[in-house]
Amino acid sequence: ELNNSEKNEFVELLSDVYEESAWVAEQVHSKRPFSSVQALNDAMRDTVDSASRDTQLELLRAHPDLGEQTEMTDASETEQASAGLTDLSPAQYDTFQQLNNQYREKFGFPFIMAVKNKSPEVIQTAMEDRVEHERDQEFETALSQVHEIAKLRLQEIFAP
Repeated sequence: ELNNSEKNEFVELLSDVYEESAWVAEQVHSKRPFSSVQALNDAMRDTVDSASRDTQLELLRAHPDLGEQTEMTDASETEQASAGLTDLSPAQYDTFQQLNNQYREKFGFPFIMAVKNKSPEVIQTAMEDRVEHERDQEFETALSQVHEIAKLRLQEIFAP
């Protein structure tokens, strides 16, 4: 059905697979037909990986801070809720905000992690560890996590 959809329908369905980056779905549309969800995932991943570093940075910057109580996409809200990030204690919230600020200041983009069904403690530990990375290493780690989030979102969209 997706392979036969009009471009606007295709893009609308897949526009938030990569957070607020409909350009990925727009570029992938011309690569139809896809034999499987995995083939679609691979095409989207390749599109992001072949984008310029500036475009990739924009993609990273489109992600919300974890634990932040601001407006975000439905998918991000659901993922953060599944990880308990919408129910942080005041002390946990303050810790997350401090780590988010430290991370963003160092790297120039938000901390990104596929948090679905992870605990706040696991996420906090990852934040504390990754803020010690070098910028190039963390850029690649963040992109890897963006791809994992996209894969999970595609699985959710096309779940039987």
